[in-house]
Amino acid sequence: MQTVALKLVTIIAEAVLEERLIREMKQLGAKGYTIGEVIGQGSRGIRASDWEGKNIRLEVLVSNEVADQILQHIADTYFAHYAVIIYAQDVQVIRSEKYQ
Repeated sequence: MQTVALKLVTIIAEAVLEERLIREMKQLGAKGYTIGEVIGQGSRGIRASDWEGKNIRLEVLVSNEVADQILQHIADTYFAHYAVIIYAQDVQVIRSEKYQ
């Protein structure tokens, strides 16, 4: 089976950013995305209530170049003002034409 190396970029952010992040991922070159509601605990602790809103996990499969652009954009745009984390992983993908 033929696979192609891509990056899986995962963003965990405040749900209020969902539509904005989806729009920006597409503008930066992502062909699609997967999104879901998530809960967890990190350096800022557990969110105190639903009033603060849920978190989302947004995932995109992209080339190395697009992944680098997304990582830089998220760091520059969101880190100072929002509870956001982002990471990228190397993955092997079948049917890579869907993502490039």
